[in-house]
Amino acid sequence: MTTTDHPQHSHLDRSATAADGAVPARAGVGFKTMHAAEILDTQPDLGWFEVHPENYMVAGGPRHALLTQIRERYPLSLHGVALSLAGADPLDTDHLVALKRLVDRYEPGLVSEHLAWSAHGGHYFADLLPIPLSEEALDRVCENVDVTQSVLGRRILVENPSNYILLPGNTIPEPEFLTAVAQRTGCGLLLDVNNIYVSARNVGYDAAAYVGAIDADVIGEVHLAGHKVDDAGPQPLLVDDHGATVCDPVWDLYRRLIARVGPKPTLVEWDTNVPAWQVLYGEARTAERLMHQSVRQAELASA
Repeated sequence: MTTTDHPQHSHLDRSATAADGAVPARAGVGFKTMHAAEILDTQPDLGWFEVHPENYMVAGGPRHALLTQIRERYPLSLHGVALSLAGADPLDTDHLVALKRLVDRYEPGLVSEHLAWSAHGGHYFADLLPIPLSEEALDRVCENVDVTQSVLGRRILVENPSNYILLPGNTIPEPEFLTAVAQRTGCGLLLDVNNIYVSARNVGYDAAAYVGAIDADVIGEVHLAGHKVDDAGPQPLLVDDHGATVCDPVWDLYRRLIARVGPKPTLVEWDTNVPAWQVLYGEARTAERLMHQSVRQAELASA
């Protein structure tokens, strides 16, 4: 889906918003250093930026210099990929301390992590690996969320995973599992609409029902992304690679979600095959236009 329309909204006082740090219910994108010069030169009308904290867990250097300039102009979200919230091992204390240091340094409006594991027995894997959703797993994830929130001194968001196979031992539906984590720990949810679509196609559940099952009050952020199709196996497999434009079925799910829950901070992820800035910015503009359009349509329907 492409568009040249611009969303109509009340423009925020960006300096005040950046100083406050709160992430607004607008569209944002992942900050890439390759786009830094153009962003800083043009200061586009964008709600916020998101980064992976693991890329900034050093004392200084050019990455921090650029991110500091972005943070002076825009609210920021930290989206972790290596905390291993769902892992069987205790959380890595050094990692938590480094994350806390970043949170204190940049005062992000949002901090999030994945419902996944990426470390075991001192070995780290460059992937977000799934878990069987069981009562035992629920207890473990809640304990790790509690520890994380205690160390950080703030609420975090937990993101739903991409699924590629049905794991043995699943006894709790994923929306129910995530809702239970939020209720028991006070955390929020980062609802990734592309992950819902990818998982629904891969393992055969109803994406629209999933989108309709999550309590609006616990959704703190929404993610959108592109994916690829792997035809190497007997059945096509959708792979959440964040390497393309958002597809129309994912836009449709997003409209359905926003019409029900209202505007939410919405990120367009693009982490592989990263395009020119104007392409990424165009996807964010589309997200913001659809956000406002969906809210207006829902208001008219309920009038």
